[in-house]
Amino acid sequence: MIKNAGELKLFIISVKKKPIILFSLLSIGILMLIFTLIFYKNTGEVSAQCEQKNFIKYVEFTPTCEALEKAMKADINSQDQEVKINWIEVLSYLAAKYGGDYKKYKSSDMDELIKKLNSGEKIEDLTKSMKHYAYYNEAYTAVLKEFVGNYKIRKKSKDGQETQWEEKYGLKAFSPIAKTFPYSHYSDFGASRSYGFARKHLGHDLMAATGTPVVAIESGIVEIMGWNQYGGWRVGIRSFDKKRYYYYAHLRQNKPYHTDLVEGKVVKAGDVIGYVGRTGYSTKENANNIDCSHLHLGMELIFDESQKECNNEIWIDLYAITKLLEKNRSSVIRVSETKEFYREFDFEDENFMTNK
Repeated sequence: MIKNAGELKLFIISVKKKPIILFSLLSIGILMLIFTLIFYKNTGEVSAQCEQKNFIKYVEFTPTCEALEKAMKADINSQDQEVKINWIEVLSYLAAKYGGDYKKYKSSDMDELIKKLNSGEKIEDLTKSMKHYAYYNEAYTAVLKEFVGNYKIRKKSKDGQETQWEEKYGLKAFSPIAKTFPYSHYSDFGASRSYGFARKHLGHDLMAATGTPVVAIESGIVEIMGWNQYGGWRVGIRSFDKKRYYYYAHLRQNKPYHTDLVEGKVVKAGDVIGYVGRTGYSTKENANNIDCSHLHLGMELIFDESQKECNNEIWIDLYAITKLLEKNRSSVIRVSETKEFYREFDFEDENFMTNK
């Protein structure tokens, strides 16, 4: 390091005596300048390309459970009527009306909309002047697309020997906690968390006993399994349309997953995928560092693959959805030899049959 004018003078003299050193320094400087200009040019081009991509980058899903249930019932009850009600369109219309804030929700507003639809008015005409309806419809479709529809479930006959398929239309997404197993929950999305760094809770916690069977909400593909210091033993399942990434975390120590579960496996809605535990909050694998046994449940929306793992991931509040799903819980049975839980009644829908 040059500390004074005298040392600077000696340095200049030495450089003059060694022109090759000066030439090298100048060459390095020029190369660094060129590299910097190319870097910023490319960075600018990449940023511009990202900005030009036309996909949703933010979603706040606020419908109450009451609104979800009322719209769902209107959809289900209309299937044998001339006019078919689409519950996602109804919810999207009200979201556009309320500016996305369902604290303004009134049951009478939904009644009025459904009355207009039943009288022959089209949702396209009713939403023509709504600036943000298209946005809410795309966002809410991404959340709820495979929750309601046609499905088949196989149940045992009266003699208990044969089985038969029953065709139905209704709620075909399942509660993440198997039927008859107790749990409790409350609205906790956005609460503070401190392990590792200060952050917001981007999921929904369901308090349940260790070993409680965890069920796949929707059919999809197991995208990831393994240890994460925040989520402990966790599994990520992607919907077939790639829009929803379900995250189930803090699974049981030592035996977190159902024995049949592997990465890449196609699972059905209602299948047992793992067991509630309290693993996580440790860089050491298989540690039980969570105070209370519970399932951390998350849903990430993905409109473009660049959103999958980034600084602006879209996680939504699942409290109201989880309350709705309590109406459809998967009945499970335990196999004594393996002590594994399996669903009791088989299930199929077009979405699963197309992608299995």
